[in-house]
Amino acid sequence: MSNSDLTFLLGGEAGQGVESSGAGFAKALARGGLSVLGTPDYMSRIRGGHNFFLIRAGTQPIHSPAEKVHLLLAFDEETLQQHAAQVVPGGGMIYDARWKVDEAKLLDTGAQLFPVPLEEIAETVGGNKLMANTAALGAAAGVVGYGIEYLHSVIADNFRRKGEAVVDANRRVVEVAYEYSAQHYADRFEWKLPAVSPLGQSPWVLANGNQALALGALAAGCRFISAYPMTPASSIFEWMVAHGEQFGVVTKQTEDEIAAIAMAIGAAHTGARAMTATSGGGFSLMVESLGLAGMLEEPVVIVDAQRPGPSTGMPTRTDQADLLFVIHASQGEFPRIVLAPGTVEQAFDIGARAFNLAEKYQLPVIILTDAYLANTVQTVPRAALNPSQVQVDRGELLDEEQLDKLQGPYLRYRLTDSGISPRALPGHPQAVYVSSSDEHTPSGAFEDEDAQNRIQMNEKRQRKLESARRAMRAPQRYGVEQPDFTFLCWGSSVGAVREAVDAINRAGGRAALVHLTDMWPFPQQAVAAALARPGRLVLVEGNLTGQLGRLLRAETGIVPDYQILRDDGRPLSAGYILQALRQLTGQSQTPRTDGRDGAVATDGTGRKEEEFIVGRQAV
Repeated sequence: MSNSDLTFLLGGEAGQGVESSGAGFAKALARGGLSVLGTPDYMSRIRGGHNFFLIRAGTQPIHSPAEKVHLLLAFDEETLQQHAAQVVPGGGMIYDARWKVDEAKLLDTGAQLFPVPLEEIAETVGGNKLMANTAALGAAAGVVGYGIEYLHSVIADNFRRKGEAVVDANRRVVEVAYEYSAQHYADRFEWKLPAVSPLGQSPWVLANGNQALALGALAAGCRFISAYPMTPASSIFEWMVAHGEQFGVVTKQTEDEIAAIAMAIGAAHTGARAMTATSGGGFSLMVESLGLAGMLEEPVVIVDAQRPGPSTGMPTRTDQADLLFVIHASQGEFPRIVLAPGTVEQAFDIGARAFNLAEKYQLPVIILTDAYLANTVQTVPRAALNPSQVQVDRGELLDEEQLDKLQGPYLRYRLTDSGISPRALPGHPQAVYVSSSDEHTPSGAFEDEDAQNRIQMNEKRQRKLESARRAMRAPQRYGVEQPDFTFLCWGSSVGAVREAVDAINRAGGRAALVHLTDMWPFPQQAVAAALARPGRLVLVEGNLTGQLGRLLRAETGIVPDYQILRDDGRPLSAGYILQALRQLTGQSQTPRTDGRDGAVATDGTGRKEEEFIVGRQAV
């Protein structure tokens, strides 16, 4: 029996290689042409504490994680204790046959037990018990009937630098574990997941949001990045460091976030496309210099990869609670653009587009991503991450010929109807001007605190915001034309909302979603038009207070009928949204996830999902 949608959970102690094993297995599934979404969940410690990696794979596009698991791969006994209840009835648990487990208690969950001599295979076949993780992956592939050649290809990539002997040993371990589980358990496990593409012919590329964002920045001509490491933004800087020498990118790890943004502003001033990346705590330190970029009208790109705060908060969890902060950060009033990708494809697009907007409007651009999008790997079409399709627009940048012909003094901050002044890079004899954090005249000079000059310069900068508003993209709409429920969301919540909308529509309901990526300046008219006939409007966000709802009311006067909010640091899912909607509306026709009455939402395999714990929702 072949199924279209299957979820694996790999769990163990921090330091056991859970993330690397999960990433490798996700890559092997993607190489077989399957749609894959892999989400790591790890604690903020190097060793100790429980980590897991959730992988959902199938033949149809997958947009968010699922609550229920079909196959559990336990690297330690705690994984069985923590996640046994998530396994669907008839699903399986793979664990080491040496462990003394309470089989009766595990069987009470309705799942099947698949003990495999993982460490024994690793020691006797591979010569090292550390290969037990490799054996577990082979056992999982054997149970679901997935081609072993895809695992072999990933092993070759991951271990080639350690020598062919290590590659061969891991391959033998995979083969023995594969045959063991296929022989003992495959007939009992009803879900199968065969590959759909021959090796080397998958239409997909597997990437996470940070990788896609960094690739987009590189394609747009980013040539400078400065950063102080801070989860979950660090991998943007790491990716740039890994590729910097090849593509001519200067990378600077600084002593703190204050130095990071100051260096990026300086690089942008000289003409380099420059960026920095941090999380909310680091962005807090950058706020004063953000104002400097606003005063100097420097085109710098800043990534805020959100995680729960305040203060240190929950460093490895996800959140959407920095929206209003970044829109209003720094003292005074000055324009900035705020963009929030929701998918890997959008992360690539916005990673590139941010530099064009920054230079066209000569202002800072802030990219709001989050830990979920930053770390989650997902299959996307290869063409969606094509650097050759990126076009560069440097705005009103004067070249040497234009400067040679310049009549009169160069006015860096010349008053214009658009608020955008012709920009010249330092170094040309005609392009001599003062750059200062003080309020200045059109020439850049600080002469006195003239009230009229202040009004003119303030209004000039503000006109750029209105010019930029016209460049903001309208929200994307998905679903039926005349819905009973319209879900409004932003950023990475879009995948879960889309699957919830699909579940409602499959069950005979009528639902649509409206998703924003361009958050500021707020595209008022486009949003109002998208919500003109929404039925009941449901706001979905990963924060406590409904920040997009506040922004929506302030900019358009529209107030959502319901709010579905999650602020526990975990990503939203379709099941979470459906359960919350049912509780908020009290209507039985809202799709259930427990199959008791009304319409039924499934996990993609035809099996009804079980009820799950509901977090906070607010009306």
